[in-house]
Amino acid sequence: MTAELLEIAEEAARAAGELLLERFHKKAKGVDSKSTPTDLVSDADRDSESLLIDLILKARPGDGILSEEGGREGSESGITWVIDPLDGTVNFLFGIPWWCVSVAAEDEDGGLVGVVHDPVRGETFTGARGNGASANGEAIHVTGRTELDRALIGTGFAYDARARAVQAEIVSRVLPRARDIRRAGSAALDLASLACGRLDGFYEAPMERWDKAAGVLIVQEAGGTVSELEAPYGLSPGVIAGNPTLHDHLRALVLETRS
Repeated sequence: MTAELLEIAEEAARAAGELLLERFHKKAKGVDSKSTPTDLVSDADRDSESLLIDLILKARPGDGILSEEGGREGSESGITWVIDPLDGTVNFLFGIPWWCVSVAAEDEDGGLVGVVHDPVRGETFTGARGNGASANGEAIHVTGRTELDRALIGTGFAYDARARAVQAEIVSRVLPRARDIRRAGSAALDLASLACGRLDGFYEAPMERWDKAAGVLIVQEAGGTVSELEAPYGLSPGVIAGNPTLHDHLRALVLETRS
């Protein structure tokens, strides 16, 4: 079944990616704000979500759907798809070529398959439980770098101003002790970058389930360790990730800022 789910996820993610790429750099339509004035959504997000849900439910009508822009269906099969139809909406709307489609399938034990598709670069990152991770069909693995002062760390910032203040404190502690920090604007792509060795570590909180479902599985299947990171103010928890040793060093440093 895993192979079937992965094939569906890849095909759906690529189809949504084609839709989004055709609209990239064109005038956006239906732009609204969600949780805050800077948390944006557009018709591109909505149409990508509709396409993904249609394709998935056509192939597997008994499965459940959890998607960022509101698509919800109960599961009769025990499989739930967790979808971010456009991760990096602000980048997309501002013409910054760092955004993706994220599709995962989960069962009661967690992630089964995950796909992060980057239409701009033509890269598709995949992971399947117990079967490793790949990028465009080539096996990938997290880096073996263990020294935090040599590590390139990815992170992201919230739309909630209160959470941003906490995140700024964390950055002020991490930055002097790491090689550098990257904040690119798409958590799913950041996790995929960690999985293939472009980043050494990653942390972010808050994160929603659709932000991390596919990326977390891909990192784990690429040999990485992922743990939950509590978010401030009761917001949704995020993650800390890296190879097993670096993960522990990064976790200790991030949590030090919470003391």
